[in-house]
Amino acid sequence: MPSAPLSELSITADRRVDVTPSALVDNYRAMPGADDRRVAFERLFVSTYGQVHAYVLRRAPAEIREDVLSEVYLVAWRRFDALGGDPLPWLYGVARRVLANQFRGDRRRRALGKRLQSADRPESPWPVPDGLRSELAAAVAALPESEREALLLVAWEGLSPARAAEAAGCSGPAFRVRLHRARRRVAAALSDDARRPSSSIPEGAP
Repeated sequence: MPSAPLSELSITADRRVDVTPSALVDNYRAMPGADDRRVAFERLFVSTYGQVHAYVLRRAPAEIREDVLSEVYLVAWRRFDALGGDPLPWLYGVARRVLANQFRGDRRRRALGKRLQSADRPESPWPVPDGLRSELAAAVAALPESEREALLLVAWEGLSPARAAEAAGCSGPAFRVRLHRARRRVAAALSDDARRPSSSIPEGAP
């Protein structure tokens, strides 16, 4: 299958995120715990924050990003002793679950405020990043959530399929199926878009 969709996503992901996590570090320093544990946690925080921040930035609207990041590292602090030698996929998995909870809560709040006016499929909460051409953004946004996450974990976060499967909370074979389907759907959507006439004038118009 064509590699262009994945390559273009990867180019978009190369943008560096300028982060200043000192305020969050100060919050965790104030938590009770052994000094050695706090020092080790700070090292984890500083070494992973940029990548976790970028993960959240690509998936969450601006108004909830700080809350999501705080929750991710609060969970990491609470479960720090159980972390293995490769914490990044685990942190991505925590961020994925925190985001899912945020989106569910937001949907419930909106549902209480007004009735659904149509039976249309709700708009994806995935925020389209700057610099991604509209056809590719639309194709990725239209993917089922599990397939979109599989594609982005590999294309944006740069994880191997094995590490990405851990972040997605599924087995390696299941992840590879999701990734294959995502790539196939995106390629098909872009191919269909390329075949559409560029003119908006209906056929047969004078």
